[in-house]
Amino acid sequence: MHVPLWAWAAFVGALLVLLAIDLLAHRKAHVIGFREAAWWSLLWVSLGIGFAGVVWAWQGPGAAGEYTAAWLLEKSLSVDNLFVFALIFSYFKVPREYQHRVLFYGVLGALVLRFVFIAAGVALLEQFSFIIYIFGAFLIYTAVKMLRDNGVEMDPAQSRAVKLLRRVIPVTDEYQGQHFVLRRAGKLVATPLLAVLVAIETADVLFAFDSVPAALGVTDKTFLIYTSNALAILGLRSLFFLLAGLMERFHHLATGLAFILAFIGVKMLLTDVWHMPIALSLGVIAVALAVSVIWSLLTEPPAEESAEKAAPAAGSSPAPASGADPASGADQAVGADRASGADRAPEVDREPRAETSVPGGRPGGSRHP
Repeated sequence: MHVPLWAWAAFVGALLVLLAIDLLAHRKAHVIGFREAAWWSLLWVSLGIGFAGVVWAWQGPGAAGEYTAAWLLEKSLSVDNLFVFALIFSYFKVPREYQHRVLFYGVLGALVLRFVFIAAGVALLEQFSFIIYIFGAFLIYTAVKMLRDNGVEMDPAQSRAVKLLRRVIPVTDEYQGQHFVLRRAGKLVATPLLAVLVAIETADVLFAFDSVPAALGVTDKTFLIYTSNALAILGLRSLFFLLAGLMERFHHLATGLAFILAFIGVKMLLTDVWHMPIALSLGVIAVALAVSVIWSLLTEPPAEESAEKAAPAAGSSPAPASGADPASGADQAVGADRASGADRAPEVDREPRAETSVPGGRPGGSRHP
């Protein structure tokens, strides 16, 4: 597939225009509500699907099918990333009105880094054809690890990238609006928002280690891989706010993603034996994703099931000891937490702490060894 320079220039130009529109629309810090997130999500999904029509008219149905399969794959894997982003925001206590700004620049960095990873992956395949077997085996290993592990094994406090940032530049204890850096006493200092951005970018780099090989299992055309990745990533911000508070409901999504990664891994291992039609690949990815989502919506998350089983029967609750008010301790804890200040970020370079898990047994970050 020969892609002229003007096609690359046109796509990058359109990408910059879309990013500028998004930045202008959200230039003032505010909490993204469900309605606003839904409209933006509809826009990004429409653009992603609409571009498949452009590819069809330009390069034919084969290329359009490869693009669509790669876009759907990246979109589904991007949903898994949201669980880790939610964990990072929760740990750093990022005010909701600042979260979009962090994700915007996170996406901007991801667009650049993904191009580097994709170009490197395609170059490796062109120079060393056996690399496809290594990628295939790695995807199968990742799929098995996803099914085996429970919970997101990630501790933002132990992020090496964030620790390195603190060694390079002082970081303030409190958020300063939407600022990433500012000057104090003539010295440049970073705010906790920059530490959050570094954590987000680090997470995306880790996710690229399996999403890029997976895309290479669908197509080896650099233009199709990058455009599908870019248009899937663009909708990540609005999708995060759209699914906020509902992420634990998709507790079987990891199973579907593991199946998809294993399927693509097997497809790569069989590349010299059987060339799988792109329509079949697209169909398997779509069906696996749909089944995992529907299965999640029809069943209770593991955490809720455990809570229901553990809950005592009505009327059999034990009486509180010594006349203590059972709600007083919780109220005091909540009051103390609120009094601590919402705009104060936690330190990340103190004693190690236990790994944090996302509710619902989500293994998003555990895709990586």
